Amino acid sequence: MTKGRRNRVMSRAEGKPISKGRHEYQCTICAHTQRDEIDQAFVNWGQPSRLAKEFSVSRDSIYRHAHALGLMEKRRRNVRAALERIIEKADDVEVNAAAVVSAVSALARINSQGQWVERTETVSLNALFERMTADELETYARDGKLPDWFEATTGATPDDTPGAENEH
Repeated sequence: MTKGRRNRVMSRAEGKPISKGRHEYQCTICAHTQRDEIDQAFVNWGQPSRLAKEFSVSRDSIYRHAHALGLMEKRRRNVRAALERIIEKADDVEVNAAAVVSAVSALARINSQGQWVERTETVSLNALFERMTADELETYARDGKLPDWFEATTGATPDDTPGAENEH
C-alpha cells in the first residue's frame, strides 16, 4: 500500500472530511446515469450487493460513495424503512407472530428522524381531584364512585377504581 493510499484510508477512519469535489470526479456512482435511484435505494436499506449487481457497479464503490456523501447517516435515521419492509413481507415469508409484533412495536417507537422514542403518559391524580366539583367529591366520599370524565381521563377500568376489589 502506498503512503498516499494509506493517508486517504487513515483520514476516512479518523473521520476527517473527504473532498466532495474529488470524490465526485472519481466516483463511478456519481457519474452513473441512475445515481439518484442508487442513492435512494441505499438510504431505503437496499442491500449493497444487490444494488451493485442491479446497477453494474462494485459493492465497494457503493460504500465509498455512501460514506463520502453522508448516506450512511441518512440510512441509519431511516430505520423505519427497514422495519416497514419487514412488516410488508410478513405475508410472503415464514415468520412467527412475535417477530411481526416486535417489528410493529419498534416502528411505533421510532420518530421521523429515526430516533427511538419511549412514549409514556402520566396523569396527576391530584390535579384531577382538584377539577372535581363539590358534588362529585361528596359522591366519591360517600359511594366511592368517580365521575365518568375522571375514569376516561385516567383510562381506568371498573376493576381499577377504588373499592372494585370488594365488588366481586
